[in-house]
Order: sequence, then structure tokens, then C-alpha cells
Amino acid sequence: MVCPAKIRCLVALAVLAVWPWPVQADDVSLPVNVSASRVYIYVGKTGLGHNHGVEGRLKSGSLQLEGSGAGGELVFDMTSFDADTDAARRYVGLAGSTDASTKQQVNANMKGAAVLDVQRYPTAKFVVDGVKRTEKKSRDGQPLYELSGKFTLHGQTRPLKLEASVEERSEGKRLRGKFSILQTQYGIRPYSKAFGAVGVADQLTIYGDIQLDAAKAER
Repeated sequence: MVCPAKIRCLVALAVLAVWPWPVQADDVSLPVNVSASRVYIYVGKTGLGHNHGVEGRLKSGSLQLEGSGAGGELVFDMTSFDADTDAARRYVGLAGSTDASTKQQVNANMKGAAVLDVQRYPTAKFVVDGVKRTEKKSRDGQPLYELSGKFTLHGQTRPLKLEASVEERSEGKRLRGKFSILQTQYGIRPYSKAFGAVGVADQLTIYGDIQLDAAKAER
């Protein structure tokens, strides 16, 4: 004869297994709000060149910051990159504005076949396969997460690790972080002219200001 107490225990376990417990917000994949998210790039100069700020958008993406499914991907729209917008210059710490003619020339050089070649490589991608909340805080007191994975640019893929602050907002989460790369590591020759007297530096500093939309969370 089966003990009644044992039966009650088995029933309780079965109920717990199927009960629709609430899912924590961090344990779901949050899609990127592409209209509210931006990427900014600081491009240093060499020789008699000029420092530049570049503004870009994301094409798509989603991230999960906690739980067994932590990770995701961010897809950058390389065709959207726009050099020396006022917003980009301010974000990367450059003063002043750039005239329309200069911007047009810089964009033509940057997106052309000799540099980014956006016709052949219209997107870049950061595939995140590891997310870890650290014990550190950002300057404004937000928790810092470590994101690791692989970054693909210009047809070349390399490992990437960065730290990003995560700010809780009513509409979702705001991630802000930065990382640096060398263009030559991705098969890109930094722009130069006049036998190298004017050009841009090999190293780029890339800033992400990403909005994740909680209203459209993917469970």
C-alpha cells in the first residue's frame, strides 16, 4: 500500500513542475530597439589628418543577460554609418562641426571599396555567447556586465570581450559600452593619402548605446 504522505508529495512535485511561474525580465531575450540605438566610432588621425566621429545604426539584434540562455547577437548596419554628425562628434569628445562637403568626401572614402566596402559587406555582427555580471559599477553607479563572443567585420571574425553598463528603464534596458579594434586585424587598410602624410589611425574606438525593448521580450 502506498503511503498517503508519499502520494501528496508526488502530487506537489508534479504541480511545481507544470506551474506557470513568472519569468524574470533578465531571463528573457530582449530585442534591440533599432530606432533608439546608436553606435559611435572615434577615428583618430595620423600626420596632417583630422579626428572624426562616426554615427551608425543597428539592423537587428537581441540579448539575454541572465539565465541559461544568456547571449544573443547585435547586427550593425554598415550602410548607415555617417561621418562627423554633430551627435557623433559630441559623443566621442570632439568639438565643432564639419561642413557638408567634407562630410561627403569622408563618407565616400570610408564606405568605399578601399576601406569598409559596404557594398560587399553591408553588415557587421557581434555574436554574444557569454554574459557575466561583474562586481563592478559604472561611473554613474550602474552594474557592469562582461559580454564575450565573436565580432565579424569586413568578412573577418575575431574574438571580442567588452564591459557594458546596464541601466533599468521603464521601456527596457539601456546598455552602454565600448571596445577598440585595429582595422588591419579585419583586413582593412586605414585610409591615407599624399604618401601617408594625411590619414587615419589603425585603432578605432567603438561605442555602443543600445536600447533593449522589454515590451517585446521574446520568451
